[in-house]
Amino acid sequence: MKALIIGAGIGGLSTAAALKQVGIDCEVFEAVEEIKPVGAAISIWPNGVKCLSRLGMGDIPRDFGGQMRYMAYQDYQRGETMTRFSLAPLVERVGERPCPVARACLQQQMLEHWGHDAVQFGKRVERVEQHEDGVTAWFADGSQASGDFLIAADGSRSVIRPAVLGYSPERRYAGYVNWNGLVAIDESIAPADQWTTWVGEGKRVSLMPVADGRFYFFFDVPLPAGLEQDRTSARADLTRYFAGWAPQVQHLIAAIDTQTINRIEIHDVEPFGRLVNGRIALLGDAAHNTTPDIGQGGCAAMEDAVVLGNAFSAQNTIEATLRDYEAQRCDRVRDLVLKARKRCDITHGKDMALTQAWYEELRQESGERIIAGLCDTIQGGPLG
Repeated sequence: MKALIIGAGIGGLSTAAALKQVGIDCEVFEAVEEIKPVGAAISIWPNGVKCLSRLGMGDIPRDFGGQMRYMAYQDYQRGETMTRFSLAPLVERVGERPCPVARACLQQQMLEHWGHDAVQFGKRVERVEQHEDGVTAWFADGSQASGDFLIAADGSRSVIRPAVLGYSPERRYAGYVNWNGLVAIDESIAPADQWTTWVGEGKRVSLMPVADGRFYFFFDVPLPAGLEQDRTSARADLTRYFAGWAPQVQHLIAAIDTQTINRIEIHDVEPFGRLVNGRIALLGDAAHNTTPDIGQGGCAAMEDAVVLGNAFSAQNTIEATLRDYEAQRCDRVRDLVLKARKRCDITHGKDMALTQAWYEELRQESGERIIAGLCDTIQGGPLG
């Protein structure tokens, strides 16, 4: 049996590893000539760490994940602590720690695990067609490939998605812009073992530790889409948007490298009622494009891969196996997309009365409520 996997990102490479474990040959095709990370880092929560371990890549979060032991929210103007608590109860309850990882490290290590030479780069898919005993994909370079089934892990702008859904869904602008990057850890800004977030005015500034003495940083600002801004104006833009914020935030803005900062307008896509059509299945961002507000986008793709591999281990027909995958994932990924959307709206001031109420709740927060919410999300995954 042979699978065609379109996309060599987190979802595609996780899928290749999962299918290899159950004896399925895979050909992996990637549109670009060289994979460049979209975003500086990724939050791999314990459900994602468990999935990577199941897929034989547990060393990646262990070796490249930051030591994030505490979580804190800070007042945006004075910089005072609104709440701070240990993440040890989370680790104890779910059996694994969260591991923020630089995307470049994660993707490079996943490529090395699968085999960089085993990925066919520069293969931009143009169309796919399924027939009685398989699927064929045609690429922009004039080549084609055939297999018994096809996994579309080709991202949020998936070319293959319409072949499954029968239509091309619109991406929904979430209402805010995110700047992100990596910066050397400076404990005068925030502790090296803490996820620190300043909140106010419907905006957010956040730091997470990753490996090699670096923080992953991101700034969120509610803005209209389509502004003429890029990394060349990033420092001036952030200085303007965060005028009057705490001294630590000003120090962070001064420390960023504007040559490497990313600026992203955040979108999601309405959850789908199906993920499979015959021998073609959607996976990762192609299946559930979410905002990053609960840090589950990459983890959900890893979960997809684990579920898909488990489904194929049952040795049913291909069509039945893919339907089983769909049945196990549809509700889960819909829940994640909608949870992230709800959190996005509260964090970014869609209704400022609700956002102000959240700020007041944070000042009374012991950590129990936030950890309970994290546990609920994490333990909803296939590995508990």
